[in-house]
Amino acid sequence: MNGSSGNLQDDNRVSTGLPGLDDVLDGLRIGDNVVWRVSDLDDYRRFVTPFIESAASAGRRIIYLRFGQHPPLVSQCANIHVENVDALGGFEAFTGRVWRLIEEHGRGAFYVCDCLSDLLDAWATDVMVGNFFRVVCPFLFELDTVAWFALHPDRHSRTTLDRIRQTTQVMVDVHRLGEDVQIQPIKVWCRQSPTMFLPHTEHEGRFVPVDDSSNATRLQAGLELAQLHRQPLLDYWDRLFMQVASALEGGDQEHVADIQNRVLNVLISRDPRMLDLARNYLGLEDLLAIRARMVGSGYIGGKAAGMLIARSILLTDKPDIWQECLEPHDSSYLGSDAYYAFLVHNGLWPAIMRQRSADGYFSEASELRQGLLAGSFPPEIRAELERLLDHYGQYPILVRSSSLQEDGFGNAFAGKYDSVFLVNQGAPEHRLAALEDAIRKVYASTMGNDALVYRKQHGLDQKEEPMALLIQRVNGRFHGRYYLPDAAGVGVSRNTFAWDTDMDPAAGMVRLVMGLGTRAVDRIEDDHACVMALDYPLRQPFRNQDESYRFSQHLLDVLDLREGKLSTRPLSQLTQEVSDLPFSHLGEVDQAASQRARELSLPSPVWRLTFQPLVRNGHFVARLSNLLNALEAGYSHPVDVEFTLHLNSVGEPTFNLVQCRPLATIGEATATEIPTEISNRNLLFRTVGHFMGGNINLGIQRVIRVNASVYSQLTVSQKYEVASLVGEQVRTENGKTMLIGPGRWGTSSPELGVPVRFADIAGVAALVEVAEMDGNMVPDLSYGSHFFQDLVEAGIAYVALFPNGRNCVYQPDRLVDIGGHTQEITPLAAIQSFDLRATPLQLTGDVVSQNLVCYFQD
Repeated sequence: MNGSSGNLQDDNRVSTGLPGLDDVLDGLRIGDNVVWRVSDLDDYRRFVTPFIESAASAGRRIIYLRFGQHPPLVSQCANIHVENVDALGGFEAFTGRVWRLIEEHGRGAFYVCDCLSDLLDAWATDVMVGNFFRVVCPFLFELDTVAWFALHPDRHSRTTLDRIRQTTQVMVDVHRLGEDVQIQPIKVWCRQSPTMFLPHTEHEGRFVPVDDSSNATRLQAGLELAQLHRQPLLDYWDRLFMQVASALEGGDQEHVADIQNRVLNVLISRDPRMLDLARNYLGLEDLLAIRARMVGSGYIGGKAAGMLIARSILLTDKPDIWQECLEPHDSSYLGSDAYYAFLVHNGLWPAIMRQRSADGYFSEASELRQGLLAGSFPPEIRAELERLLDHYGQYPILVRSSSLQEDGFGNAFAGKYDSVFLVNQGAPEHRLAALEDAIRKVYASTMGNDALVYRKQHGLDQKEEPMALLIQRVNGRFHGRYYLPDAAGVGVSRNTFAWDTDMDPAAGMVRLVMGLGTRAVDRIEDDHACVMALDYPLRQPFRNQDESYRFSQHLLDVLDLREGKLSTRPLSQLTQEVSDLPFSHLGEVDQAASQRARELSLPSPVWRLTFQPLVRNGHFVARLSNLLNALEAGYSHPVDVEFTLHLNSVGEPTFNLVQCRPLATIGEATATEIPTEISNRNLLFRTVGHFMGGNINLGIQRVIRVNASVYSQLTVSQKYEVASLVGEQVRTENGKTMLIGPGRWGTSSPELGVPVRFADIAGVAALVEVAEMDGNMVPDLSYGSHFFQDLVEAGIAYVALFPNGRNCVYQPDRLVDIGGHTQEITPLAAIQSFDLRATPLQLTGDVVSQNLVCYFQD
């Protein structure tokens, strides 16, 4: 099948290498992408060879993109450059690599590509094969290339075949019936003839149209008969799960294990440790249940996988307790392929490639974020979202990030991506619009600065991180205009913030709130969650009852159905507006405050959310301890969980487990020794308890301190300027740095502390919060919050100092201000920087005795 290129090889016309085929197609044009739909790859190979020979004789640069599992289409030779591209790394890595290669080879290159159908074995869904083609085809066209592709049409869905047909310039079917081979052009862009789109047979180098309809009909009938017993044109993803159902019915354990592994690798994770957990706890029935709740295909992401694995651990390992005490979940999953489909549908792939470059990683993110917020959804995804809303009716739902790397071992991404509550009220079209907006917001949060910094710090900036979504019915009850769970919390199986020497870190800790769990997982402003050590749940870090009431929860997060959004309401307001909230199971009446309220003709009683009745009167602590112990044993690693509580009429709780991830811990295993004698003149501070990070042994070479007396006199805008200046100083390289400041670092309320972003202080070694400024700025016991997760993952020690409390000494005057601090009331004057490289500070903490000291060594 060789032939000369004739006179077609001019500036815009290109030969196929076969004059007869050139006659049929009126030749090729610069910019053409040519797709050959074949049943036998040898038929593609027969056309590829003369094309390469013709292109080589014309002096064209020829690149062979080698990614298939089939034998090579061409052999290595001087005029062909072979580029091996691994498809197993995922859609984004593969497509990004091909994009970069096309950029590198530039204009005018000619490409021969392996069979696109082989990508199914790597990605398990031909939606992504279609998306790959929709990304690279326009780029190749733009660069004046000619590129050849092949695919097996019976391995792809009609949707994918249609999209490839719409995108390519030339498509040719090769029909084989025994030894009879015919070609039929399906699409030839901007070219036509009376017989171009008829079947053609080859005869002595020419391709002759089958212009007798009787012959054409006989050929078509023969082809249909040969294909009668083939599977219908289904997506590879659907066929994969048909095999799961078949394996489940067959019961062959070897086959079951094989199909389980195949599905786990394309549905759950690529992390070996998460895959090991999934093999142990997610059987074929579980995988089919996930598929039934999915919109689209691909991974369900780390957050969804962690939640499902954790629930299975409890029901498998402790069924006697959790069959009764674990609420069923009502979750749906928007697969990671939908994220990529969204990018491709909205023409955002070039923006992704610019942002993935070293120069564009931060600078291009803002434009890409705007593109994500403005995008529309592919019709097939939109239809599935409508059906999803039909399922949930008008119950509020929560749209949660669940990226591929999220909630894995060492990569929590705590608080880096958005989650969005939807009240889910109103007409169906309004609810769909709100859901689409929520999904766009989560997608756009991948381009937020904190997320970008986190990925870069953890070496994930060039790794595939598609965003799947976990969509859940919000656990709770309707209370008039409000909807909320009875209570929610964060539980951790290791308590490294023990404030009492009797407490066992292995017993765990919980951070509890009434209402939505947002106030448990985030550092709440001007309010407090209830923190309990599970081995001493009634022992609180307060000096008296008044202090425990003062530092209890005063604000609740609720879904306001009338306003259509998440709102924060004072506890005192809800006690008057809602009559059926479970205050008696979660709080205590403040008798003194109630008496004063009655004397002033104010509403009473006054409730304080201490959660003491929950601890004293039921099985909450025992069940939570069991839950954490079971999950730590299942994970073979400490865990961090999020849950809601549903209380019965006597206050007994059932749990709805909404999240589980490996807990980051630092320093616990390394013993430290605190000197028995430290002179007062060398002591900067000492505390018993109130520190996090396990055993700490750090040499501090620089201290940056925010002077509370100056800071308190600044305006709000000046306090934000202080935060910016602190970030600038942290980023300068001056050894291990300790930050000391009043109240809460990272607060969004400047009156409560210094409103730095975590990304600005991520490089410090230790963070110290001091209760200063007349008691208005109090450190937050934030163990279990997203802020704490950031500290631990970054390896930052945390200390909370209460100078007026027992067991705490703080002597800031021991620091000598090398820079000569002035008493001006300016943002710059509020910051003191101490270069201690000549006389380093030693920060030493012992998790067993709960003693921590910071001192100058003699």
